[in-house]
Amino acid sequence: MATTTASTTHRLRRVFVWELPVRVYHWLNALTIIVLCVTGYFIGNPPALMSQTEASFRYLFGTIRFLHFAAAYLFFFNFAFRIYWGFVGNKYADWKNFIPTNKKYFKEIWEVLKIDIFLKKEREHMSVGHNALAGFIYFLTFIAFLVQCITGFGLYASMSTWWFADLFVWAGHLFGGDFALRNIHHAAMWFFILFTIVHVYLVFYHDYVEGRGEISSMGGGWKFIEEDSFKKQREEDQKS
Repeated sequence: MATTTASTTHRLRRVFVWELPVRVYHWLNALTIIVLCVTGYFIGNPPALMSQTEASFRYLFGTIRFLHFAAAYLFFFNFAFRIYWGFVGNKYADWKNFIPTNKKYFKEIWEVLKIDIFLKKEREHMSVGHNALAGFIYFLTFIAFLVQCITGFGLYASMSTWWFADLFVWAGHLFGGDFALRNIHHAAMWFFILFTIVHVYLVFYHDYVEGRGEISSMGGGWKFIEEDSFKKQREEDQKS
């Protein structure tokens, strides 16, 4: 396959990047975060709804809390599965893509920042899967996931009858009580909202700048990579 611009012609190779478990994790994670943020906002800031209907008949906040707790369990086990897949998945899902381990990683972060902030378009391709900046941000996001799970289940432990939530009863003592847990949990919600906005923008921007199928790759798993860039990446992988 070849694409032609005003001055150059690029030969592209179709590369399978995102395995099915990674794609399922991504969309399931997106769905649970939306449900958790919406229901969590109403739990933290309940609206004053006036109604003549008996409260036990409406059960509005009972439903909201159920959706929140159900999404929380799904979010946690989906997150645990992604950590597992970071050790058994292909090289694009590998956990080493998320943690800076050498100077090359930091150099690529700087190059991506120049693309994202200074809108620099004349650059060489740096990675087939996650670029270094995205990988590092996802690593920080994983830490936020962990904090959100600990604080959330720590709050839930006092009202849950299942042994799993009781495993987090220590969180209240560690963070200084339920009041502190709620504040941290609520602040993390806004972090996820901000992250989602920036994430969606950068996905569309990189898809526009690079033209490699960034958006569609999380649906079908395939990207289109310049032949020269692919060969260079494969040579680097063989050396390492």
